[in-house]
Amino acid sequence: MRNIKIVLEYDGTRYHGWQRQGDRTTIQRVLEESIRTITQEDIRIAGSGRTDAGVHALNQVANFKTNSNIAARNLLNGINSLLPGDIVVKELMETDKAFHARYDAKSKVYLYQILNRPVRSALYRHYAWFIREALDIDRIREATGLLIGTYDFSSFCASNCGITNHVRTVINTDVEMNQRSMIKIYVEANGFLKYMVRNIVGTLVDVGRGKLSSTEFKGIVEAKDRRRAGMTAPACGLFLKKVKY
Repeated sequence: MRNIKIVLEYDGTRYHGWQRQGDRTTIQRVLEESIRTITQEDIRIAGSGRTDAGVHALNQVANFKTNSNIAARNLLNGINSLLPGDIVVKELMETDKAFHARYDAKSKVYLYQILNRPVRSALYRHYAWFIREALDIDRIREATGLLIGTYDFSSFCASNCGITNHVRTVINTDVEMNQRSMIKIYVEANGFLKYMVRNIVGTLVDVGRGKLSSTEFKGIVEAKDRRRAGMTAPACGLFLKKVKY
């Protein structure tokens, strides 16, 4: 039995997230069906984490077990030949039999994009949250830095989160704006709650609009109350950027 590690890139626009959900079209389902066609086995894939409907990935990591002796390069090419254009396996390699994409992950880095300019974009409509009103990036950067540390992030957890432990450690954050008026917000943590990044970004936008101060933002973090935080940012701007092991 071989343990195969893969690194994926996908556009989540037309999918109901990563995880299998009955007959719904998900990344996991499409990927497993493609691999099954190649290996002729009932394949189950373990991903590093679940991305929600409409969320993208630059480097999602997953693994699966197989008895197939197909060479790694041929397996990579075969799977990609069957996948739709919005999913691609970037890397495929045989790895240690004990490796598990989810349980061995030390941290994940998410990127959220906000297109902040007067005119919307036709090209980025599925890859950024368009906000016409000018945001104060310095205020957003200051507030984002207040997330670093170990906290109960209940204020940024979806109401139907489904788990009781909301404590997570944010390791690093960064905020930048490029010449195309794209604000990029990066958050690295040892784990994420459902909608956590999107709820954080929705609240940061209130900071950027001047509706909240950094002190008030910090108070929202400490309140552990979802009702205190801002709106949930659209899924289209969110990318799983990197998984660290």
